[in-house]
Amino acid sequence: MRPDRSLPPEYFEAMFQGDADPWGLETRDYEAHKFARTIAALDGRRYTQGFEVGCAGGVLTQELAPSCDRLLAVDVSQTALARAIRRCARLPQVRFERMMFPLSAPDLDSADLIVLSEVAYYWDDGDLKRAGTWIRTHLASSGDLLLVHWIGETDYPQTGDGAVEALAKRLGDTVRVVIADRQPQYRLDIWRRT
Repeated sequence: MRPDRSLPPEYFEAMFQGDADPWGLETRDYEAHKFARTIAALDGRRYTQGFEVGCAGGVLTQELAPSCDRLLAVDVSQTALARAIRRCARLPQVRFERMMFPLSAPDLDSADLIVLSEVAYYWDDGDLKRAGTWIRTHLASSGDLLLVHWIGETDYPQTGDGAVEALAKRLGDTVRVVIADRQPQYRLDIWRRT
């Protein structure tokens, strides 16, 4: 049975304290392939301000950084952030904060790249609504929202498809679909601000 509340920060902190790489982001071929497709989907675009939610140990952050003049990466786990900071120490455009988005949100006027990679299905309906509202008011004109989510069964509050569909409904016609790529195990979507 799915939980009806967003997963708490303690869930993620315990995972990262128990295993330096709990999802195999650094070692699994699946993750390497997914990250390569994610970066390729950006199609060489350059972003002034990126915002990555749920950066974990910074593996994707490190790949996103060259596309951004500035990149704010956040996570709820202090242990994960410490690893991400070490991994990205030579990337001066990257800044990290401990944050429980969307209950708290960054002090950004806008971002022209917002990345939700493997995070939205951890949120309950209320948090999906809050995230959609924040994105709707902070995604810059012609900016990209990048979503990547596992589409198999989960024991999280949402499925990958359900979370993406809920965000699509919340954002409505403020975005248009640029990419809707469905792989056997995950989906990759890019929506651009209209």
